[in-house]
Amino acid sequence: MLILTTVAFEGLAITTIAPALAQSLQGIHLYGWIFSAFLLSQIIGTMVIGQQLDKHGVFRSILVSFAIFTIGIVVAATAFHMYMMIAGRALQGFGAGALSTCVYYSVTLRYPDALRTKILAAFSMAFVIPALIGPYVAGLIAAYVSWRWVFWIVLPLIALALSLTLPSFRHLYSNGPTAPRGRKKEIYAILLAIGTGLLLTGLGEILKWWGMMLAVAGVCMMIRPLQLLLPEGTFKMKQGLPATMVTRALYVACYFATESYVVLALTQVKGLSEEVAGLIVAAGALSWSTAAWVQSKLDERDLGRGRRSRVTYGIGIMIVGVLLVMMAIGLPGGGIVLALTSQIIIGFGVGLANPTTGAIALQYAQAGKEGEVSATLQFVDSFSIGLSIGLSGALIALSETFQWGILTGVLIALSLQLCFVLLSLLASFRITIRGSAGTHAYEETLSSGTSNSM
Repeated sequence: MLILTTVAFEGLAITTIAPALAQSLQGIHLYGWIFSAFLLSQIIGTMVIGQQLDKHGVFRSILVSFAIFTIGIVVAATAFHMYMMIAGRALQGFGAGALSTCVYYSVTLRYPDALRTKILAAFSMAFVIPALIGPYVAGLIAAYVSWRWVFWIVLPLIALALSLTLPSFRHLYSNGPTAPRGRKKEIYAILLAIGTGLLLTGLGEILKWWGMMLAVAGVCMMIRPLQLLLPEGTFKMKQGLPATMVTRALYVACYFATESYVVLALTQVKGLSEEVAGLIVAAGALSWSTAAWVQSKLDERDLGRGRRSRVTYGIGIMIVGVLLVMMAIGLPGGGIVLALTSQIIIGFGVGLANPTTGAIALQYAQAGKEGEVSATLQFVDSFSIGLSIGLSGALIALSETFQWGILTGVLIALSLQLCFVLLSLLASFRITIRGSAGTHAYEETLSSGTSNSM
């Protein structure tokens, strides 16, 4: 909980201060890279640590992860150029991805299936305090002190999380046979991050010949790593784990890209202050946590039989939220109330779907490969969000090139997110629940897990 709270605070705070940060470092044209650098390096962090966990356990992995995350915080706080900021964000992303993978790994080892939606919902509550104070406080700090202090204040949280979590992780290892290790996944993760970076850079300059060449080279570099890093059958949307991962990738991409650019639109187009925009984003995060708690209660009531339906309903709610976001930004009369409502709705939708897809995916973890499945979950989240935010940033950059204005660029980017969430809805119908036919087994697991936890 402490680890996720630290990562959540930093993530939610950055969403609020990103416009001011980009203007201060004269890098508004690189706005999307504030997020994409973090998320693309998160891919590498999740894969590297995911390959180490099954052999070395959590303790050593979490020490390395915290160290890299802290270095990234310091680099970003002292940045005097946009490229230095992007480098700091990349280090933070590596550390954050690795830390989250360690957390998912511990859930897979210590919690039976019937209790996983509960603990994942509890983890969602780790966003409550950051959501309550993070965006608003970050906005106040950026407005009245300096955006740099938003990074500095994360360091005490890191120290607290480190001191209190290390003892519990010291002896946490998998009891199953360790899967054979190789360096291929780490290498492919690096190639994928580089290829995605080339694609996004090229798309931002697609009207120039070299921009087109970079985009094509990036796509070519991404194909093979994606085939190997994603579950087999993902591109064909095969029923089961592949369809679950596709569904999750598309709706989380939509949510986080929408959240990132709605702040830019509210501050630059609607003229709202950073702290007010931060409160609107906070409402979405709180709604997410509320929905996560609701789905855990529903999961307990129907013994996991309604998981697929909850994913589909959640995505449907998100579609309504995205449409309201576009109305709030695009309509002349759209204001704070409509923007706030849209964030509450879209946050509730993703909160209903996200812990559920996480629990479904963890059902497919085999003994000795818990770290691998946990890393795949983090990889899917990081890659899809990074790509989505990067594509949206490229669209805004093109809008600026054609002098269409930032409002048009943001609306085009949000239209892309609407397409993503609609595709996610279609993919959700191919999700299957492993072992869903046996409710009795679920009840036995729940009883056993409750007994063990007591």
